[in-house]
Amino acid sequence: MKNNKITSEKYSRRDFLGISALVTAGTLLSPVLSFGNNSIKANGNVPKEKPDSRFAGVQIGAITYSFRDLKGGLDATLKACIDAGLSSVELMGTNVEDYLGAPKNPVNRRPNSKKPFTEEEKRTVEQYNSKLKEWRKTNGTVKEYAQLRKKFNDAGVNIHIYKWTAGETESELDYSFKIAKALGAIGITAELNDTNARLMGPVAENNGMLAIFHNHLQFGEPGFNVDKFLAYSPANRLNFDIGHYFGSTGLNPTDFIRKYHDRIASIHLKDKTGLNNTTLKNTNTVWGQGETPLAEVLHYVRDQKLPIYCDIELEYPVNAWSTSVKEVKTCKEYCRQILI
Repeated sequence: MKNNKITSEKYSRRDFLGISALVTAGTLLSPVLSFGNNSIKANGNVPKEKPDSRFAGVQIGAITYSFRDLKGGLDATLKACIDAGLSSVELMGTNVEDYLGAPKNPVNRRPNSKKPFTEEEKRTVEQYNSKLKEWRKTNGTVKEYAQLRKKFNDAGVNIHIYKWTAGETESELDYSFKIAKALGAIGITAELNDTNARLMGPVAENNGMLAIFHNHLQFGEPGFNVDKFLAYSPANRLNFDIGHYFGSTGLNPTDFIRKYHDRIASIHLKDKTGLNNTTLKNTNTVWGQGETPLAEVLHYVRDQKLPIYCDIELEYPVNAWSTSVKEVKTCKEYCRQILI
């Protein structure tokens, strides 16, 4: 890795878990964990302090995709955020319309299904699309999303990014950015590709928001040029996944952040093995067992005082004796120990 030698500080899983256990038990308290007089009611009667996951000026959150195993819809997701101690999230919008009472599509198909629609199914889908469009005009309005934002904010959780769009037309994208703004988000995340960068940027700009694009393995593809996607609009930003970047290129993500920091809105945090690992390449691991320079990245964001959200994305397998909420909480504490 020419001129990209990784010099990150490593925290062993064993050392960290010992500290984390003390924190969880309440025997190791830092001023960073002091939340003042903020409180909410949990389980009806028991007071509970609002979460605070901002450490040394760095906002640690999570994409709610991390809680994809949970059942119970948006209420379960919000509870998971609180239980994990997160004060900020990138909200996946997959089930939000269902939560707000939108009509449901009666034709269920897997995303990759190649089976053609029958004529009856086509008519049913058309009727559903018409009902959904009308619902968005009447019930799925900015007002309802503002109330949803209040529910999260009252619990101490800020929605800083929304990951969802109503479609690809200009009117559908305009609607999407308006409700994202009502949720308190700075913008919408989508996958990094030419179509999204070309269509979403101008609409985001018109709404005073950001179009934020998430990378997978693109940086490892020959000839890939991220500047092309950023050039479509000044509103275009990156949701820079350091794990995917490191795993697909073997390069130090801190160097990329140093160069593109003003075009990065958020970072996805995960631990992976690198491209050059001789036994297991580009594989998600429990934090502290991989090779991604998490500490170096977080220290750089902290020391440079970069206004970049840093979000946990839980992708390693969760053992039967644990839960996604416990693992995200452990990852959050891992970040706290690095930053304080």
